[in-house]
Amino acid sequence: MKFTEYYISPEIKKNLHKLGFIRPTDIQYKSIPYILKGEDVLAIAETGTGKTAAYGIPVIDKLQKWKNRSNRRDGIKCLVMVPTHELAIQVTGVLNDIGLQTKVKAICIFGGVDQDPQIKLLDKGADILVTTPGRMFDLRSQGYLDLHRVETLILDEADLMLAKGFLKDIQDIINYLPKRRQTLFFSATINKEIKKLAYSLINSSAIRIQVSPQNRVARNVNHMVAYISIEDKRYFLERLYREHKQSKILAFVRTKVRAERVCKAMNRVGIEALTMHSDKSHQKRTSVMKDFKTGKIRLLITTDLSARGIDIPNVDFVVNYDLPEQTENYVHRVGRTGRGKNKGNAVSFCSEEEKETLAEIEFFIGKKVEILEINKNDYQDTLDFTKDTKGLDWKAMIKEEMLKAEIEEKKYGNKNKKKRKPKK
Repeated sequence: MKFTEYYISPEIKKNLHKLGFIRPTDIQYKSIPYILKGEDVLAIAETGTGKTAAYGIPVIDKLQKWKNRSNRRDGIKCLVMVPTHELAIQVTGVLNDIGLQTKVKAICIFGGVDQDPQIKLLDKGADILVTTPGRMFDLRSQGYLDLHRVETLILDEADLMLAKGFLKDIQDIINYLPKRRQTLFFSATINKEIKKLAYSLINSSAIRIQVSPQNRVARNVNHMVAYISIEDKRYFLERLYREHKQSKILAFVRTKVRAERVCKAMNRVGIEALTMHSDKSHQKRTSVMKDFKTGKIRLLITTDLSARGIDIPNVDFVVNYDLPEQTENYVHRVGRTGRGKNKGNAVSFCSEEEKETLAEIEFFIGKKVEILEINKNDYQDTLDFTKDTKGLDWKAMIKEEMLKAEIEEKKYGNKNKKKRKPKK
Protein backbone atom coordinates (compact mmCIF):
# COMPACT_ATOMS: atom_id res chain seq x y z
CA MET A 1 0.00 0.00 0.00
CA LYS A 2 1.27 3.46 -0.91
CA PHE A 3 0.60 6.74 0.90
CA THR A 4 -1.29 7.91 -2.18
CA GLU A 5 -3.96 5.29 -1.33
CA TYR A 6 -4.57 6.62 2.19
CA TYR A 7 -7.57 8.81 2.98
CA ILE A 8 -5.47 11.77 4.00
CA SER A 9 -5.34 15.32 2.64
CA PRO A 10 -3.72 16.03 -0.77
CA GLU A 11 -1.33 18.51 0.87
CA ILE A 12 0.02 15.84 3.20
CA LYS A 13 0.37 13.35 0.34
CA LYS A 14 2.29 15.93 -1.65
CA ASN A 15 4.60 16.63 1.30
CA LEU A 16 5.23 12.93 1.88
CA HIS A 17 6.18 12.50 -1.77
CA LYS A 18 8.69 15.38 -1.49
CA LEU A 19 10.13 13.80 1.64
CA GLY A 20 10.59 10.51 -0.19
CA PHE A 21 7.90 8.68 1.80
CA ILE A 22 6.32 6.38 -0.79
CA ARG A 23 5.26 3.34 1.21
CA PRO A 24 4.66 3.20 4.98
CA THR A 25 7.05 1.36 7.27
CA ASP A 26 5.65 -1.46 9.40
CA ILE A 27 4.95 0.78 12.38
CA GLN A 28 3.30 3.39 10.14
CA TYR A 29 1.20 0.80 8.31
CA LYS A 30 -0.06 -0.70 11.58
CA SER A 31 -0.57 2.57 13.50
CA ILE A 32 -1.99 5.16 11.08
CA PRO A 33 -5.46 3.62 10.47
CA TYR A 34 -6.18 3.26 14.20
CA ILE A 35 -4.91 6.75 15.05
CA LEU A 36 -7.12 8.20 12.29
CA LYS A 37 -10.07 6.45 13.96
CA GLY A 38 -9.26 8.06 17.30
CA GLU A 39 -8.11 4.88 19.05
CA ASP A 40 -5.55 4.85 21.85
CA VAL A 41 -2.36 3.11 20.71
CA LEU A 42 0.49 1.42 22.59
CA ALA A 43 3.28 0.90 20.04
CA ILE A 44 6.65 -0.76 20.58
CA ALA A 45 9.12 -0.19 17.77
CA GLU A 46 12.84 0.46 17.73
CA THR A 47 14.46 3.79 16.96
CA GLY A 48 14.66 4.57 13.25
CA THR A 49 11.47 2.74 12.24
CA GLY A 50 9.52 5.90 11.42
CA LYS A 51 7.57 6.46 14.64
CA THR A 52 7.35 10.27 14.25
CA ALA A 53 5.57 9.95 10.91
CA ALA A 54 3.47 7.09 12.31
CA TYR A 55 1.72 9.50 14.64
CA GLY A 56 2.46 12.75 12.79
CA ILE A 57 0.62 11.88 9.56
CA PRO A 58 -2.76 10.96 11.12
CA VAL A 59 -2.66 13.67 13.82
CA ILE A 60 -1.89 16.43 11.32
CA ASP A 61 -4.58 15.12 8.96
CA LYS A 62 -7.19 15.17 11.73
CA LEU A 63 -6.17 18.65 12.87
CA GLN A 64 -6.25 20.01 9.33
CA LYS A 65 -9.77 18.67 8.76
CA TRP A 66 -10.90 20.21 12.04
CA LYS A 67 -9.34 23.58 11.14
CA ASN A 68 -10.98 23.53 7.72
CA ARG A 69 -14.34 23.30 9.49
CA SER A 70 -13.56 25.91 12.15
CA ASN A 71 -11.70 29.20 11.95
CA ARG A 72 -11.51 29.76 15.71
CA ARG A 73 -8.21 29.83 17.54
CA ASP A 74 -8.42 26.93 19.96
CA GLY A 75 -4.94 26.61 21.46
CA ILE A 76 -2.79 23.49 21.78
CA LYS A 77 -4.72 20.45 20.55
CA CYS A 78 -1.87 17.90 20.56
CA LEU A 79 0.86 17.53 23.18
CA VAL A 80 4.00 15.53 22.31
CA MET A 81 6.36 14.75 25.20
CA VAL A 82 9.96 13.77 24.41
CA PRO A 83 13.05 13.18 26.60
CA THR A 84 15.68 15.51 25.07
CA HIS A 85 16.15 18.94 23.49
CA GLU A 86 17.56 17.45 20.31
CA LEU A 87 14.63 15.10 19.85
CA ALA A 88 12.15 17.95 20.47
CA ILE A 89 13.73 19.99 17.67
CA GLN A 90 13.91 17.02 15.32
CA VAL A 91 10.31 15.90 15.90
CA THR A 92 9.03 19.46 15.41
CA GLY A 93 10.89 19.70 12.12
CA VAL A 94 9.41 16.43 10.84
CA LEU A 95 5.88 17.43 11.87
CA ASN A 96 6.15 20.81 10.14
CA ASP A 97 7.56 19.14 7.00
CA ILE A 98 4.57 16.77 6.94
CA GLY A 99 2.16 19.67 7.59
CA LEU A 100 3.63 22.10 5.06
CA GLN A 101 0.91 24.19 3.32
CA THR A 102 -1.71 22.93 5.76
CA LYS A 103 -3.07 25.13 8.53
CA VAL A 104 -1.40 22.97 11.17
CA LYS A 105 1.62 24.37 13.01
CA ALA A 106 3.97 22.64 15.46
CA ILE A 107 6.32 24.38 17.89
CA CYS A 108 8.72 23.09 20.56
CA ILE A 109 9.81 24.25 24.00
CA PHE A 110 12.54 22.88 26.26
CA GLY A 111 14.73 23.88 29.19
CA GLY A 112 18.27 25.19 29.27
CA VAL A 113 17.44 28.33 27.24
CA ASP A 114 15.70 31.65 27.87
CA GLN A 115 11.97 31.08 28.20
CA ASP A 116 10.85 34.46 26.80
CA PRO A 117 11.17 33.52 23.09
CA GLN A 118 9.22 30.33 23.83
CA ILE A 119 6.49 32.31 25.57
CA LYS A 120 6.22 34.48 22.45
CA LEU A 121 5.87 31.34 20.32
CA LEU A 122 3.01 30.16 22.53
CA ASP A 123 1.35 33.59 22.31
CA LYS A 124 1.42 33.43 18.50
CA GLY A 125 -0.51 30.17 18.67
CA ALA A 126 0.14 26.61 17.57
CA ASP A 127 -1.74 23.35 17.20
CA ILE A 128 0.96 20.87 18.25
CA LEU A 129 3.35 21.41 21.13
CA VAL A 130 6.49 19.25 21.32
CA THR A 131 8.14 19.58 24.71
CA THR A 132 10.44 18.17 27.35
CA PRO A 133 8.72 17.75 30.73
CA GLY A 134 10.66 20.29 32.81
CA ARG A 135 10.06 23.43 30.74
CA MET A 136 6.44 22.42 30.06
CA PHE A 137 5.65 22.34 33.78
CA ASP A 138 7.54 25.60 34.35
CA LEU A 139 5.50 27.51 31.78
CA ARG A 140 2.23 25.89 32.83
CA SER A 141 2.80 26.83 36.49
CA GLN A 142 3.55 30.43 35.42
CA GLY A 143 0.28 30.59 33.50
CA TYR A 144 1.80 30.77 30.01
CA LEU A 145 0.65 27.34 28.86
CA ASP A 146 -2.96 26.18 28.71
CA LEU A 147 -3.51 22.45 28.20
CA HIS A 148 -7.25 22.14 28.79
CA ARG A 149 -8.03 21.83 25.05
CA VAL A 150 -5.52 19.06 24.35
CA GLU A 151 -7.23 16.21 22.49
CA THR A 152 -4.18 14.03 21.80
CA LEU A 153 -1.33 13.16 24.16
CA ILE A 154 1.75 11.50 22.61
CA LEU A 155 4.64 10.04 24.60
CA ASP A 156 7.60 9.52 22.25
CA GLU A 157 10.64 7.45 23.37
CA ALA A 158 8.75 6.71 26.59
CA ASP A 159 11.35 4.22 27.83
CA LEU A 160 14.10 6.85 27.61
CA MET A 161 11.91 9.32 29.51
CA LEU A 162 11.56 6.77 32.31
CA ALA A 163 15.31 6.15 32.28
CA LYS A 164 15.89 9.91 32.66
CA GLY A 165 13.62 10.04 35.72
CA PHE A 166 10.50 11.63 34.20
CA LEU A 167 8.02 9.10 35.60
CA LYS A 168 6.40 11.51 38.06
CA ASP A 169 6.23 14.26 35.42
CA ILE A 170 4.41 11.93 33.04
CA GLN A 171 1.99 10.87 35.75
CA ASP A 172 1.38 14.48 36.83
CA ILE A 173 0.60 15.76 33.34
CA ILE A 174 -2.63 13.74 33.34
CA ASN A 175 -4.01 16.09 36.01
CA TYR A 176 -3.89 19.00 33.55
CA LEU A 177 -5.40 17.30 30.50
CA PRO A 178 -9.04 16.61 29.60
CA LYS A 179 -10.21 13.13 30.63
CA ARG A 180 -11.58 12.54 27.15
CA ARG A 181 -8.54 12.44 24.93
CA GLN A 182 -6.59 10.15 22.62
CA THR A 183 -3.32 8.81 24.05
CA LEU A 184 -0.50 7.45 21.87
CA PHE A 185 2.35 5.70 23.66
CA PHE A 186 5.50 5.01 21.61
CA SER A 187 8.50 3.19 23.05
CA ALA A 188 11.58 1.43 21.69
CA THR A 189 11.56 -1.20 24.44
CA ILE A 190 9.02 -2.80 26.76
CA ASN A 191 9.36 -3.99 30.34
CA LYS A 192 7.18 -4.23 33.46
CA GLU A 193 7.67 -0.57 34.40
CA ILE A 194 6.81 0.66 30.91
CA LYS A 195 3.76 -1.61 30.73
CA LYS A 196 2.52 -0.34 34.07
CA LEU A 197 2.89 3.29 32.97
CA ALA A 198 1.29 2.66 29.57
CA TYR A 199 -1.73 0.88 31.01
CA SER A 200 -2.26 3.74 33.46
CA LEU A 201 -2.51 6.20 30.56
CA ILE A 202 -4.30 4.39 27.76
CA ASN A 203 -7.83 3.00 27.91
CA SER A 204 -8.53 -0.70 28.27
CA SER A 205 -9.52 -1.09 24.62
CA ALA A 206 -6.30 0.47 23.30
CA ILE A 207 -4.65 -1.03 20.24
CA ARG A 208 -1.37 -2.76 21.06
CA ILE A 209 1.24 -2.85 18.31
CA GLN A 210 4.70 -4.38 18.45
CA VAL A 211 7.06 -4.31 15.51
CA SER A 212 9.90 -6.76 16.05
CA PRO A 213 12.41 -6.73 13.21
CA GLN A 214 13.95 -10.07 12.25
CA ASN A 215 17.36 -8.49 12.77
CA ARG A 216 17.87 -6.17 15.74
CA VAL A 217 20.68 -4.46 13.86
CA ALA A 218 20.55 -3.12 10.31
CA ARG A 219 21.80 -5.42 7.56
CA ASN A 220 23.77 -2.65 5.87
CA VAL A 221 26.02 -2.12 8.92
CA ASN A 222 29.31 -4.03 9.23
CA HIS A 223 29.85 -5.01 12.87
CA MET A 224 33.42 -5.47 14.09
CA VAL A 225 35.17 -5.75 17.43
CA ALA A 226 38.86 -5.21 18.22
CA TYR A 227 40.41 -6.33 21.50
CA ILE A 228 42.29 -3.29 22.77
CA SER A 229 43.71 -2.45 26.18
CA ILE A 230 41.74 0.33 27.86
CA GLU A 231 44.76 2.66 28.02
CA ASP A 232 45.48 2.18 24.28
CA LYS A 233 42.03 2.91 22.87
CA ARG A 234 42.86 6.54 22.09
CA TYR A 235 45.70 5.47 19.78
CA PHE A 236 43.36 3.29 17.74
CA LEU A 237 40.75 6.06 17.50
CA GLU A 238 43.47 8.41 16.28
CA ARG A 239 44.60 5.92 13.65
CA LEU A 240 41.04 5.24 12.46
CA TYR A 241 40.50 8.98 12.03
CA ARG A 242 43.73 9.52 10.08
CA GLU A 243 43.31 6.49 7.81
CA HIS A 244 39.74 7.46 6.81
CA LYS A 245 40.26 11.10 5.92
CA GLN A 246 36.81 11.69 4.43
CA SER A 247 34.80 9.72 6.98
CA LYS A 248 32.48 11.03 9.66
CA ILE A 249 33.03 9.23 12.99
CA LEU A 250 30.70 9.12 16.00
CA ALA A 251 32.46 7.72 19.08
CA PHE A 252 30.49 6.64 22.16
CA VAL A 253 31.93 6.66 25.68
CA ARG A 254 30.29 5.84 29.01
CA THR A 255 30.65 9.07 30.98
CA LYS A 256 30.73 12.83 30.49
CA VAL A 257 34.14 13.06 32.16
CA ARG A 258 35.55 10.39 29.87
CA ALA A 259 34.16 12.17 26.80
CA GLU A 260 36.15 15.28 27.70
CA ARG A 261 39.28 13.21 28.42
CA VAL A 262 39.15 11.46 25.05
CA CYS A 263 38.44 14.73 23.23
CA LYS A 264 41.47 16.40 24.84
CA ALA A 265 43.63 13.43 23.83
CA MET A 266 42.46 13.85 20.22
CA ASN A 267 43.00 17.62 20.31
CA ARG A 268 46.55 17.07 21.59
CA VAL A 269 47.46 15.18 18.43
CA GLY A 270 45.94 17.81 16.15
CA ILE A 271 42.54 16.17 15.59
CA GLU A 272 39.62 18.57 15.73
CA ALA A 273 36.97 16.80 17.79
CA LEU A 274 34.02 17.97 19.86
CA THR A 275 31.97 16.44 22.67
CA MET A 276 28.24 16.04 23.26
CA HIS A 277 26.72 15.29 26.67
CA SER A 278 24.11 16.56 29.13
CA ASP A 279 26.44 19.07 30.83
CA LYS A 280 26.54 21.12 27.63
CA SER A 281 24.15 24.07 27.29
CA HIS A 282 21.45 23.87 24.64
CA GLN A 283 23.22 26.47 22.50
CA LYS A 284 26.48 24.53 22.67
CA ARG A 285 24.80 21.20 21.89
CA THR A 286 23.02 22.76 18.90
CA SER A 287 26.29 24.26 17.63
CA VAL A 288 28.19 20.98 18.05
CA MET A 289 25.50 18.98 16.27
CA LYS A 290 25.42 21.49 13.40
CA ASP A 291 29.20 21.31 12.96
CA PHE A 292 29.09 17.51 12.90
CA LYS A 293 26.10 17.23 10.58
CA THR A 294 27.61 19.66 8.06
CA GLY A 295 31.01 17.96 8.20
CA LYS A 296 32.85 20.94 9.71
CA ILE A 297 34.21 18.42 12.22
CA ARG A 298 34.55 14.70 11.47
CA LEU A 299 34.84 13.30 14.99
CA LEU A 300 32.15 13.66 17.65
CA ILE A 301 32.69 12.05 21.04
CA THR A 302 29.45 11.55 22.91
CA THR A 303 27.64 9.75 25.68
CA ASP A 304 24.45 7.82 24.97
CA LEU A 305 22.65 11.17 24.75
CA SER A 306 23.12 10.97 20.95
CA ALA A 307 22.20 7.29 20.66
CA ARG A 308 18.42 7.64 20.56
CA GLY A 309 16.07 9.15 18.04
CA ILE A 310 18.47 11.71 16.56
CA ASP A 311 18.97 11.62 12.80
CA ILE A 312 22.59 12.40 11.87
CA PRO A 313 23.17 12.01 8.13
CA ASN A 314 26.12 10.18 6.58
CA VAL A 315 27.87 8.78 9.65
CA ASP A 316 30.47 6.38 8.23
CA PHE A 317 31.73 4.89 11.50
CA VAL A 318 30.14 4.39 14.90
CA VAL A 319 32.89 3.59 17.38
CA ASN A 320 31.97 1.98 20.68
CA TYR A 321 35.04 3.42 22.40
CA ASP A 322 33.49 2.05 25.59
CA LEU A 323 30.96 -0.76 25.34
CA PRO A 324 27.55 0.34 26.66
CA GLU A 325 26.45 -0.65 30.15
CA GLN A 326 22.93 -1.40 28.88
CA THR A 327 23.06 -3.94 26.06
CA GLU A 328 20.12 -2.47 24.14
CA ASN A 329 22.07 0.79 23.79
CA TYR A 330 24.40 -1.06 21.41
CA VAL A 331 21.52 -1.25 18.92
CA HIS A 332 20.64 2.42 19.42
CA ARG A 333 24.27 3.48 18.98
CA VAL A 334 25.00 1.53 15.82
CA GLY A 335 21.67 2.70 14.44
CA ARG A 336 23.28 6.10 13.86
CA THR A 337 25.15 4.65 10.84
CA GLY A 338 23.97 2.70 7.83
CA ARG A 339 20.71 4.66 7.73
CA GLY A 340 18.43 4.36 4.74
CA LYS A 341 20.29 2.88 1.79
CA ASN A 342 23.72 3.94 3.05
CA LYS A 343 26.36 1.45 4.19
CA GLY A 344 27.82 1.87 7.67
CA ASN A 345 30.47 0.49 9.99
CA ALA A 346 30.25 -0.22 13.71
CA VAL A 347 33.60 -0.81 15.42
CA SER A 348 33.80 -1.75 19.11
CA PHE A 349 36.96 -1.35 21.17
CA CYS A 350 36.76 -4.13 23.75
CA SER A 351 39.13 -4.27 26.70
CA GLU A 352 39.68 -7.33 28.87
CA GLU A 353 37.28 -5.89 31.45
CA GLU A 354 34.51 -5.56 28.84
CA LYS A 355 34.49 -9.09 27.41
CA GLU A 356 31.51 -10.11 29.54
CA THR A 357 29.58 -7.06 28.27
CA LEU A 358 30.43 -8.06 24.69
CA ALA A 359 29.01 -11.55 25.29
CA GLU A 360 25.77 -9.98 26.59
CA ILE A 361 25.55 -7.76 23.49
CA GLU A 362 26.05 -10.73 21.15
CA PHE A 363 23.31 -12.65 22.97
CA PHE A 364 20.98 -9.63 22.72
CA ILE A 365 21.49 -9.10 18.97
CA GLY A 366 21.45 -12.85 18.28
CA LYS A 367 24.79 -13.15 16.51
CA LYS A 368 28.53 -13.00 16.97
CA VAL A 369 30.36 -9.79 16.12
CA GLU A 370 33.22 -10.23 13.66
CA ILE A 371 36.62 -10.05 15.37
CA LEU A 372 39.26 -7.77 13.88
CA GLU A 373 42.42 -9.75 14.46
CA ILE A 374 45.34 -7.49 15.45
CA ASN A 375 48.74 -9.17 15.62
CA LYS A 376 51.50 -7.89 17.89
CA ASN A 377 53.28 -6.02 15.12
CA ASP A 378 50.13 -4.20 13.95
CA TYR A 379 49.26 -3.37 17.55
CA GLN A 380 52.71 -1.91 18.15
CA ASP A 381 52.56 -0.04 14.84
CA THR A 382 49.41 1.69 16.06
CA LEU A 383 51.11 2.78 19.26
CA ASP A 384 54.07 4.05 17.21
CA PHE A 385 51.66 5.73 14.79
CA THR A 386 50.45 8.24 17.36
CA LYS A 387 51.53 11.86 17.32
CA ASP A 388 51.00 12.13 21.06
CA THR A 389 54.47 12.60 22.52
CA LYS A 390 53.38 13.53 26.03
CA GLY A 391 53.33 9.93 27.21
CA LEU A 392 50.52 10.52 29.70
CA ASP A 393 49.93 7.97 32.43
CA TRP A 394 46.42 6.77 31.53
CA LYS A 395 46.13 4.52 34.56
CA ALA A 396 46.54 7.61 36.72
CA MET A 397 44.00 9.45 34.58
CA ILE A 398 41.46 6.65 34.97
CA LYS A 399 41.92 6.73 38.75
CA GLU A 400 41.46 10.51 38.66
CA GLU A 401 38.27 10.09 36.62
CA MET A 402 36.88 7.57 39.09
CA LEU A 403 37.72 9.86 42.01
CA LYS A 404 36.00 12.79 40.31
CA ALA A 405 32.88 10.68 39.67
CA GLU A 406 32.87 9.63 43.33
CA ILE A 407 33.08 13.29 44.44
CA GLU A 408 30.18 14.22 42.13
CA GLU A 409 28.10 11.35 43.49
CA LYS A 410 28.66 12.49 47.06
CA LYS A 411 27.95 16.10 46.13
CA TYR A 412 24.64 15.46 44.38
CA GLY A 413 23.70 12.58 46.66
CA ASN A 414 23.91 14.84 49.70
CA LYS A 415 21.72 17.44 48.01
CA ASN A 416 18.98 14.90 47.49
CA LYS A 417 19.01 13.70 51.09
CA LYS A 418 16.39 15.25 53.35
CA LYS A 419 17.80 17.31 56.16
CA ARG A 420 16.88 15.84 59.49
CA LYS A 421 15.48 18.14 62.14
CA PRO A 422 17.59 18.21 65.30
CA LYS A 423 16.09 16.41 68.25
CA LYS A 424 14.85 18.62 71.00
